[in-house]
Amino acid sequence: MSVKEYFLPQSLTEATGLLAKHGPSLLVMAGGTIAMPLINEGVSMPERVMGLRQAGLNYVNRSNGTVAIGATTTLTQILGVEALPLLQTAADNAGSWSIRNMGTIGGNIFAPPPAGDVAVALLALDAQVKLVSQSGERLLPLADFYTGFMTNVLEPGELLAEIQVPAAAGQTAYLKYGRKHAVTPAIVTAAARVVLDGGQVKEARLALNGVGPHPLRAKQAEAALVGSALTPDSIAAAAQAASAECDPFTDAIASEWYRRKMVGVYVKRALYQIAGLEV
Repeated sequence: MSVKEYFLPQSLTEATGLLAKHGPSLLVMAGGTIAMPLINEGVSMPERVMGLRQAGLNYVNRSNGTVAIGATTTLTQILGVEALPLLQTAADNAGSWSIRNMGTIGGNIFAPPPAGDVAVALLALDAQVKLVSQSGERLLPLADFYTGFMTNVLEPGELLAEIQVPAAAGQTAYLKYGRKHAVTPAIVTAAARVVLDGGQVKEARLALNGVGPHPLRAKQAEAALVGSALTPDSIAAAAQAASAECDPFTDAIASEWYRRKMVGVYVKRALYQIAGLEV
């Protein structure tokens, strides 16, 4: 193992200070479910590692209609957040119980597809992320956090400290499709949230995982729904739009063609579930 120094800061201030001091050479991790396999297999060979387990980022607070979740809150703890049932379902679909006990909500945001199935639920819920450094903090939508495969808007010295989730309006659905029924990487994951007003869609969020370089919003599919009733025709149009706008890949789990095909199927199923229709 290449690690020569391991830091365990006792506060966020100490953590950002260490990151400012050591810069990109410092590997930051919490649960280690992503980083440790890479280190053990010799893929990643950091000399310095900082663990965030004791930095005060393990909490769930609800205030003024927003649920604030510290970045090192485990996925098992997320199962208890009754105010956000969509997020509970996503956490329940994220690996085995041992992974949920160690993996964190903040780490899941960094997980490359086909992992990261909690992040796709956060997108559907319009979550925001709080990024903190020694010079201050900023808040931005999770949808603006990703810039590409394994890349994001984090600047040097910044840490993801908190996820803020507004109280969810409307009805939600979450469907994950893999090669097994449980503990499986996603071929496609679809998270949907729809707000109806007078029988018409007032607001729609459709988020996908496993079909792009990172969890993503299907914005053209959302636009296809807004202003229409949630009918088989409008759902078919949204499913087709989602299938067209995603950017799937081929790996050992599924081909690009099959992932795109399943996007249409699972977006349709999620929306049918919300509409109370039989597939």
